[in-house]
Amino acid sequence: MLAKAAKLSLPTIQRMEASDGVIRGNVESLMKLIAALDRLGIELINEGAASAGGGRGLRVKKKA
Repeated sequence: MLAKAAKLSLPTIQRMEASDGVIRGNVESLMKLIAALDRLGIELINEGAASAGGGRGLRVKKKA
């Protein structure tokens, strides 16, 4: 589902998921992934940003 939403191949998403630490991928693929997550209502949380656990991650955006 994510591969389709990001217009990326399934193997590309699988390589990104298998990355240890920093996600591997070219800039265009990463931007497509971030845009797809944003369209799906998912917000990325940077390390050090306000979050319950204090670390990086993601959360569902609040509806406007």
